[in-house]
Amino acid sequence: MKTIKKRKQQGKTDYKARFGFLKSNLPRIAIRKTNKYIDIQYIKSENAKDKVILNVNSKELLKNGWPKEAIGSLKSIPAAYITGFIAGKEINEKNKNARVILDIGLQRNIHGSRIYSALKGLVDAGTNISYDKKCFPSNERIEGKNLSKNVQEAFTKTIKEIKSK
Repeated sequence: MKTIKKRKQQGKTDYKARFGFLKSNLPRIAIRKTNKYIDIQYIKSENAKDKVILNVNSKELLKNGWPKEAIGSLKSIPAAYITGFIAGKEINEKNKNARVILDIGLQRNIHGSRIYSALKGLVDAGTNISYDKKCFPSNERIEGKNLSKNVQEAFTKTIKEIKSK
């Protein structure tokens, strides 16, 4: 029991939310943001043990046409959208039309944020997940119109390359 108390005190685990995920018996998509990247995991739980089936990191955008000069923008809203789109395509290849739930962990629930940009990418790729359109950032923010030209060009180039695959 010490571990549970410790993780709760450190702010690492919300056990009420975790219990809800376990009761649903549905796989979940965990979206996490770090100081440099966006990380998306497709997780299945069996007997309260989590198994990561798929992990997609925004670092993979460098392989898909994101310019190395714009490496600092791999945590931006456009990068989160593309990372979500890639994850959605890979999830759909593994499990056609399987219903999933969103797990944002202990991150703040802010409408129009990077988390919801990644969620929009997942939805646009065809993932069966419940959502509210009010949460998504505007298309201008997703396409990087308010950011530098490097990010705008990187978004356009990378999304075309990914959708053509």
